[in-house]
Amino acid sequence: MTTDRILQGKVVVVTGAGAGIGRDLALAMAREGARVVVNDVGDAAHQVVAEISSAGGEALASVESVSEAAAAQRIVDAAVEAFGRIDGVVNNAGILRDRIFHKMGADEWDAVIRVHLYGSYYVSRAAANHFKEQGGGAFVHMTSTSGLIGNLGQANYNAAKMGIAALSKSIALDMQKFNVRSNCIAPFAWTAMTSSIPTDTPDQVARVEKFKQMTPAKIAPLAVYLLSDAAAGVNAQIFAVRNNEVFLMSQPRPVRSVHRQEGWTARSLAEHGMPALKAAFVPMERSADVFSWDPV
Repeated sequence: MTTDRILQGKVVVVTGAGAGIGRDLALAMAREGARVVVNDVGDAAHQVVAEISSAGGEALASVESVSEAAAAQRIVDAAVEAFGRIDGVVNNAGILRDRIFHKMGADEWDAVIRVHLYGSYYVSRAAANHFKEQGGGAFVHMTSTSGLIGNLGQANYNAAKMGIAALSKSIALDMQKFNVRSNCIAPFAWTAMTSSIPTDTPDQVARVEKFKQMTPAKIAPLAVYLLSDAAAGVNAQIFAVRNNEVFLMSQPRPVRSVHRQEGWTARSLAEHGMPALKAAFVPMERSADVFSWDPV
C-alpha cells in the first residue's frame, strides 16, 4: 500500500458504477486511496464493491436510482454515514433510448432526461450543502460529444448531455466561493450502453468499430485527477477523452457579428445580415464527422 495516492482519504460517489466506464472509475479511485460509494441499480454494484474490498480498498454499494430526488439524497447520505464525509461526485449513470426524432415517444424522451440530467442535478444537489459546509468538493459530470457536437437518432440523450454541460458550468459559477469545482468529461468508450448505437448504415458500422478500440479504463485517469487536490485550479471546463487522447473542448462564444445603425428588418437580414454571417455558420456535423480519424 503506497502513501502517495492522489485521492488518499477522500470519499467519492460514482453513479452508474456497476459496469462500463463507471466500474473502471470506481476501481481506479479506490486504487488511488478513495473510499467509494458504488452506485448502480443492479446487483453489479455489490460485485464492484467486492473487487475493491479484495484489493484492500474500502467501498459501499448503493442500489438507489439517481432519477428520484429522495433516492439521490440517500446515496449521498450513505457516503456521509459510512465514511463521515463526501469529497467528490461523479455523475456517470446513464441509459439510451435511441430513436429518430419524429418517431421518438414521450416515454423515451422522459426516461433518458430523468437519468442523465435530473440524476446529475439530484445527486449534485444532495452533495452541494456538504461541500459548502466543509469548504470544498469536486464534481465530475459525464457529458458527450453527441450532445456537444451532434448525432443522429439521439435527441433525448443529446439534449440531456448539453444540459449537463450547462449544469456543470452553473455549479462552478455558483459554488466557486466555497472552493467547489465542477467539470465535465465527454468519454469515448465501448460499453454496454454504447453497444446499442444503431448500425443500420455503413457509416454507423464504421463508427462502432472505432468505439470498440476504446476501453472504459482510458477515461479513469482524467476523472481521478479532476477529483484530486492537484486539480485545484481546474474549474468549469469540458474535456473529452478518446483512447490515449485528451481534448479541451470549446464552449459557445460569439464568432462573428453584423451591425446596422438603423436596426434590422426581416428583408435586410435576408439581403445582408445572414449572407454576411453565413461564412461562419457551424456545419451540420455529427460527432463522428469531427472526430474522423482513428483513435490514437
